[in-house]
This record gives sequence, C-alpha cells and structure tokens, in this order.
Amino acid sequence: MKHRRLTRPLRYGPARMKLIIQIPCFDEEQTLPDTLGDLPREIPGVDEVEWLVIDDGSTDRTVEVARAGGVDHVVRLTNNRGLAAAFQAGLDACLKLGADVIVNTDADNQYNGGDIPRLLEPILAGHADMVIGDRGTDQIEHFSPLKKRLQRWGSAVVRRASGTGVPDSTSGFRAYNREAALQMQVVSTFTYTLETIIQAGKMLVAVDHVPIRTNAKTRDSRLFPSTWAYVRRNAVSIFRIYALYEPLRVFVAAAAVVALVGAVIWVRFLWFFFSGEGEGHIQSLILGSTLFVVAVQLAALGVVGDILAGTRVLQQRVLERVRRVELHLGVEPSHYEPGARPTGQKPTTGARAGPATGKTEEREALKL
Repeated sequence: MKHRRLTRPLRYGPARMKLIIQIPCFDEEQTLPDTLGDLPREIPGVDEVEWLVIDDGSTDRTVEVARAGGVDHVVRLTNNRGLAAAFQAGLDACLKLGADVIVNTDADNQYNGGDIPRLLEPILAGHADMVIGDRGTDQIEHFSPLKKRLQRWGSAVVRRASGTGVPDSTSGFRAYNREAALQMQVVSTFTYTLETIIQAGKMLVAVDHVPIRTNAKTRDSRLFPSTWAYVRRNAVSIFRIYALYEPLRVFVAAAAVVALVGAVIWVRFLWFFFSGEGEGHIQSLILGSTLFVVAVQLAALGVVGDILAGTRVLQQRVLERVRRVELHLGVEPSHYEPGARPTGQKPTTGARAGPATGKTEEREALKL
C-alpha cells in the first residue's frame, strides 16, 4: 500500500504571525454584534488577525449573526457541552488553523476588545506564554461584596496551587502562545479558568497578567443564576481542582484535623482514667481510636492521590505529543465550518467529519 508523504512548503524570511481571537457562545445573538464590533482586525506585531466563534449548541441565530459580523471560522458543537468543553474545542481548532497566538474572550462583551494589544505584549516580547487579563474585581461596581471576597479568596487558593501570581483567576480574557495552548487539557466540565492556570503552573508555561478594562454589564451571568449559586459552584470547583492537583496536601491536612480531634478525645479519657473515673468513659477511647483509623486512611488516600497526580501529568504530556503529531499530519479541526467567507478549509461537521478523524481523500486513515 502506498503511503502519502506530507510535505510543507519551505518558508524564506521571517514567519508571519497569526492571531486567532476565539469566542465561546451559547445563544448570544443579542450581544455578539457588540462583542465583534469591539474586536480589532489589525494589531502591531501581528500579520493576520482572524476571529473564531465556538457555537456551543445554540438554539438561536448565533451562527448567522457571527457570519454577518465577519467571523472567519465557526466551530459548531452538536449540542450544549458547557463552557469548558467549548473553550477546549476552540483551542484545538485554533491550533489546527495555524494560530501562533490565541486570545479568548467572552461573547457578552464584558471585556474591552481594545485591550487585546496590551494582552499580547508580554507574549510578543517573549516574556510570557500565557497572559491573564486582570479586571481589578474590587473596583467592579456590579460585583457584590460577597462576590468580591470570594474572588480574592479563590484567586489566593489558585495562586497557592499553581505557584503563579495571577490576581484575577476567573478572568476569561486571556492569551496563549502556541506552546501554552498545546499543553492545555481541561478536565473540568464546568469552568476552564481556574484549571488552566493551575495546569500552566505545573507545566513549562510562563504566566503573566496585565490590567484590563471592562464594559458595562449587558446581562446576568448564565453560569450562575444567583450570588449564592456563584459562591457554591465556585467554592466546589476551587476545592475540587485544588484536591485534583494537590491531593497529598489536602488529604494529609484532613488527616491531621481528624487525628487532632481523636487526640483530644484520648487526652480526655486519660484524664478521667488517671483520676480513677475511667470506667464510665470507655466510649471516648473507642471514638478516639476510630478517628485515628480514619486519619490513617485519609493519609493513605493522599499518598494514592499523589501517585495518581503524577500519572496524570505523564498523561498530559502524552496528550500534548499526540496533538503535536496531529498538527504535523495535518488533521483538520473538528466540527468546523467556514465563517463569513470561504477559507479553503473543508467543513468537518455532521457526515463530513472524516478529515477531522484522519481520513484522507483515498478514504483511509493516515499512516504513520
């Protein structure tokens, strides 16, 4: 059987710098025009600027509005998979479309598109691989005092877990160079903002942050129907992600708390025992022993979790190399459709998904 050999044209002179701005969307036909109208088409230091919309199973005219607004590329997910999945699908498509730098922004026009050049400066200067836009959450008027406190607390936890200095960990306005985007692999089904910062801190990704401006609020968040829902879901997400990446620290801390309680109960029993009144307090001895056993089990779970965390890092590195192989082989982006004008890229939605799975024109998979 004859194997196709993939060849790439030789380039002479400096390579062209390509930026793709991606926008995850779910039923955003009302706010998307303002968001697109705020985005730049020319940026100093960048040769090509393209826009990509990820349609996360919208039921309105989001895709039609995107094309009318001049979007170059559309990733159209068949059903609603959530913000984290849409973000990951966008990263994958941007890489396969040849992006050197990727900027992610929200479709509700929360972020000022005029700050994209500021977001790119550390990357273009070679000082960072990933840059987070700092909204200055303490100054945002429509954030309640409780939400501001949670933002500070959550960002502090993420900074500790990631070893970075990002002050606004939930900001979705961020930029990645190609190397950073290759290493991102979101596990959470709810949010990508916290996990990608922690991943970056664990991997070979230099993280920076810059101050940005925000626009007036256009609508309530669809991720959080109320402030208490925001508190609950973010608190659970922060704990889950922290436990995922720092299991030994989490479980050993829990074991220490349980062991301390058990020790206090034992001390109480010993006090009564040496006072000659131990007969009526045997329950304290049993409870203290039980708590000590629980503490040992929690510590053991921490060790197991730490081993699994190391395995997960190895798996992430394997996935990174698989993505590099896909890019080298020229595998097409999944769920792709052209935007406002033809791009020369084949659609890979529905029954035309073959090129996104490695299928060639000869109706066979690419051979390594």
